[in-house]
Amino acid sequence: METKPPLPPFTVETATQKVRMAEDAWNSRDPDRVVQVYTEDTRWRNRAEFPVGREAVRTFLQRKWAKELDYRLIKELWATAGNRIAVRFAYEWRDDSGQWFRSYGNENWEFNEQGLMQRRFASINDLPIKQEDRKFHWPLGRRPDDHPGLSELGL
Repeated sequence: METKPPLPPFTVETATQKVRMAEDAWNSRDPDRVVQVYTEDTRWRNRAEFPVGREAVRTFLQRKWAKELDYRLIKELWATAGNRIAVRFAYEWRDDSGQWFRSYGNENWEFNEQGLMQRRFASINDLPIKQEDRKFHWPLGRRPDDHPGLSELGL
């Protein structure tokens, strides 16, 4: 059976590791990579969309990253208990007209015993920003270890 360590029940340390692994995967903007951490029957709420299953999530992510250009994400652990993790996040992106946004949100995650995410509930708000107000400046891909996180950036 497929497993994705660290496995629940989570400690603050293992939940923090899981959050960073998720951030790294999402910053790859590779839907095929990202969907591998979800159960085949994963259930999501993302804004007003409710994808069910890996294939629906893959399609959702393909559409997301075709729209949200130059995407850079930071996630931070908010709380953990048992097989659940609460995360807050912010990401910056631009649309095809060049308008930049910072999207803020919270996610609630629930994992099965194998460490695969079976449920993800996300609430997200988009704030238009000026290019000079951006805070996420690393090259596309994984956020460097020395780049400040959300708390350090005052977000």
